[in-house]
Amino acid sequence: MKLGNYIKKLINSYRRNKREFAFYLVLRAMVIVTCIRCLITKNYESAAICILSLILFLIPAFLEDVLDLTIPPFFEAIIFAFIFAAEILGEINHYYVKIPGWDTILHTLNGFLFAAVGFSLIYLLNRGSKHFNVSPFYMAVVAFCFSMTIGVLWEFFECGMDLFLHLDMQKDFIVRSFGTVTLDPNNAGTVIRVKDITDTVIHTASGQTYTIQGGYLDIGILDTMKDLLVNLIGAVVFSIIGYISIKTDKKSKVAEALTITPKDHEGDAEKEAEKDSEKKS
Repeated sequence: MKLGNYIKKLINSYRRNKREFAFYLVLRAMVIVTCIRCLITKNYESAAICILSLILFLIPAFLEDVLDLTIPPFFEAIIFAFIFAAEILGEINHYYVKIPGWDTILHTLNGFLFAAVGFSLIYLLNRGSKHFNVSPFYMAVVAFCFSMTIGVLWEFFECGMDLFLHLDMQKDFIVRSFGTVTLDPNNAGTVIRVKDITDTVIHTASGQTYTIQGGYLDIGILDTMKDLLVNLIGAVVFSIIGYISIKTDKKSKVAEALTITPKDHEGDAEKEAEKDSEKKS
């Protein structure tokens, strides 16, 4: 997208909704300040995350221009807030560790938002007809499946980063009991149940020793299952909202604010905004 087109889009956003536009500017300013702080402290990895976040902020406008779509301002605001919460607050400011449930909240929101994207995809595929030619139930199922697919792919990504780069994106849990066939001395597949674990001691080939207080260290499986579960909850919630709004033929404010539409649908609104600006000038 050309810089001039992007600036024009920002001006149009300001005309449509001043609050959302101000929100965008505040988030961008906070990311830039954080980036400068990271450069001063020579935390170049975090500075790179800030630059990545600024690039991600440009993607909605880029998609609107290239694909000729309209992303509702409220939906864009949630996307930007999600990026800021995940990258700046979560990674750089360590909210994933400092605030219990931060990761869970974001994964729940992720499931909700991508269900909205899946719902929008069906809407866009049917934009050539005056009425939807697929059933509301089918739309809800596709929205749900799309959201869960994205959730699974993200967990694959986290697992890959942990295996090859040792980033610990799949946060560990302390468990105090588990069952395993690995400890069966006869290799007969008998489940050995280990209970009431107080601590675990790890010895490495280099001679280092690590003690895990309070139990055994689970290396991501519980975090993955938890993330997929809350992703499912978010996906189900939006799928129900979308289903009801189409089935009852009533406009849902939530579904409408989170549904991507062809740019033709906003033509009248833009013309009215232009007329208002011309009158004021």
